[in-house]
Amino acid sequence: MDLKDSVSIATSGLNAQGKRLRVTAENLANANTTARTPDGEPFKRKTITFRSELDRATGVQHVKVDRIKPDTKAEFGRRYDPSHPAADAQGYVKTPNVNALSEAMDMREAQTSYEANLQVVRTSRSMMSSTVDLLRD
Repeated sequence: MDLKDSVSIATSGLNAQGKRLRVTAENLANANTTARTPDGEPFKRKTITFRSELDRATGVQHVKVDRIKPDTKAEFGRRYDPSHPAADAQGYVKTPNVNALSEAMDMREAQTSYEANLQVVRTSRSMMSSTVDLLRD
């Protein structure tokens, strides 16, 4: 594996973690979104999964987004607000299944992974530049 492959792999990691941050931001932005009607559903938290993909031209593995899908495991919350248009007969409104603390932890993990991949790109570029400088002499 050469330095160009390292940059390619790290760039795929940057792209994947960037998409992960986007999904997390969307979840947090919609954390208080409710349905408009009593029989409607509020915003469903989204999850992202990754997969490894072989680049046949270079023979290296890249990370790719496998899919972004709604979280069907976590249940909606309920809040008592009989004046809300989406309140049911008992006065409860369904709230999104977004946990702000969980999203913040996911965001921090994505940020750390993004920074690690960025450091790989920086280090590889520095090594390539040093190699070119040595070849000039």
